[in-house]
Amino acid sequence: MTIEEILNNTKHRPWDLPNERWKYYQEWNDTLFLHRKVDPNELRRFVPNDLEIDLYNGQSWVSLVAFKMEKVRPRFLPAFSPISNFHEINIRTYVKKNSKAGVYFLSIEGGNRVSCNIAKAFSGLPYRHSKMNRADSIYCSENKEFDDRVFIKYEVGETLEHKTLLDKWLTERYALFQDTKTSINKFEIHHIEWPIQKFDIKEIDIIYPKFKTLLNKDPDLLHYSSGVQVIAWGKKRVN
Repeated sequence: MTIEEILNNTKHRPWDLPNERWKYYQEWNDTLFLHRKVDPNELRRFVPNDLEIDLYNGQSWVSLVAFKMEKVRPRFLPAFSPISNFHEINIRTYVKKNSKAGVYFLSIEGGNRVSCNIAKAFSGLPYRHSKMNRADSIYCSENKEFDDRVFIKYEVGETLEHKTLLDKWLTERYALFQDTKTSINKFEIHHIEWPIQKFDIKEIDIIYPKFKTLLNKDPDLLHYSSGVQVIAWGKKRVN
C-alpha cells in the first residue's frame, strides 16, 4: 500500500490521526505474538506508577512480540538496509495514560547493534542488542549479559477470519508510552488493522530472569501476522 492509502485507512482506529506530519516509516513483518495473562500486582512492579495498567475483563496481559523490522527510515530519507532491517523482540504490556490506551515496553531488543544504538539515540526507547537468528520457522535470540534466551519453533496456520474483542484489544494499539528519568513520553503510530493467522508452537524455551514471574508459563494466546506498514510520529512528553 502507498503511504497515502495507509493514512486514509482509519475506520479501525480508536481516535483520530495526529494533526502534525508523520516522521518515520517502518514495517513490522513476519510477526509472532505470544500473549500471557499475568498477575496485575506482580506486573505493577515493572510499570511506572504514572501509567495505569490496562485490563481486559479485569485481567492484565504481557506479550512477547518477535518480528522483523524492515525499511525503517525518516520521512524524507530512503531506507538503508544494513541499518533499516533487523530482527526485534519486545516484551510489552498494556497501559493507559490520560484515558488513551497503548503499550509499554518492559524490554526491547534488536539483532543489529548499530541499529539499536541509533534507535535508542533518536527515540529514547531502551533498546539493547541481542544475537538473533531466524530461519525455517525458528526464531532464536540470546543475550549473555542478561542471561536472556528465546527459542521458538513454530508452524503458521489458517487465517483468523473472525477476530474476538480480545484479539483486537491485544493487537490494535496506536500509542506507545515509555518512561525516562524525568517524564513519560508518548509515541503515536498508525497502520492498517493487523492481518492475523493462527500458529502452533512445536518447541519453546523462553528465559528472562528479570521477568521470570511474568513469563513462567506457556502462552495463553498466540497470533501470527505477515506484518503491517507503520507510520510513526515523534515523541511527545505527556503530563
